[in-house]
Amino acid sequence: MRKGIPNLSALQAFEATARLGSFTRAADELALTHSAVHRQVSALEARLGVELFSRVRRRIVLTDAGAEYAGRIRQHLDQIEKDTFSLMSRASLGRRLHIAVLPTLAANWLIPRLKDFQRHYPDISVSLSLRTLPFQFDDEPFDAAIYHSHAAWPGTQGSLLFAERELVPICSPQLLANLGSAQDLTQLTHLHLNSRPDAWRQWYEHVAVPYPAEAAGGPRYEMFAMVLSAAQAGLGVGLVPRFLVQQLLDRGDLVMPVSEPLPVSQGYYFGYPMRNEVTAALQAFEQWINQAAQASFERVRPS
Repeated sequence: MRKGIPNLSALQAFEATARLGSFTRAADELALTHSAVHRQVSALEARLGVELFSRVRRRIVLTDAGAEYAGRIRQHLDQIEKDTFSLMSRASLGRRLHIAVLPTLAANWLIPRLKDFQRHYPDISVSLSLRTLPFQFDDEPFDAAIYHSHAAWPGTQGSLLFAERELVPICSPQLLANLGSAQDLTQLTHLHLNSRPDAWRQWYEHVAVPYPAEAAGGPRYEMFAMVLSAAQAGLGVGLVPRFLVQQLLDRGDLVMPVSEPLPVSQGYYFGYPMRNEVTAALQAFEQWINQAAQASFERVRPS
């Protein structure tokens, strides 16, 4: 028994009251009486030895400690709910996989190809959730992940799907104008990706051109998809993986203002915990995604 953890019903009563700002509304949501919710919250405060609400006449207001605790409890309750639904879905008919993916890779590369997987394995359902930062599988309800890294994550097995190889400068045709050298890029607003803040600096070092101070002041975006959209909208010049942008380049929706790419050593990996038993569904997906990556990479290999 975990003696340090309060009663789950009390935590639910507190979280609902904090979120709704009322014992009455919390009682309605939880299908309890007003007095039952009030007793649960009062008992929780007594156990913690901390005042969670200030009572002002007939109103309740979260204290600073209560507001912080409510946010943390809400996160934990959300995770319990997700884990429960995940377990229930695994126990239902059919085979299910839950994969963590990078946003732009999922939207631009993986999802358009999933119909082929579904055609080969109609009984396997694949759910996707976005993760942009490394995580521990023990803390997340995922069977596997597709991630960007220099090497496989510790404690995982799987495979390198494909090397990223290079980032290429791209902008809208309207911005191209008369640019003809790396020096000319200083005329354009530089679009940055939050997770790769030094990419443009590395590109300028690679082409042996001083990194202009104004380039560092360009807007920053959370995902490559945002960089691509900003470039298409004419907001500036971005630096993105070639495989993500090759179709747009082929159609002329985007252009490379200069031909010099930035070589990179990272790649995209498919991995899952070593400690887990590899299910037949996971084996099927791993085999399929490796074949899809190989076919895709061969098509976008730069000349």
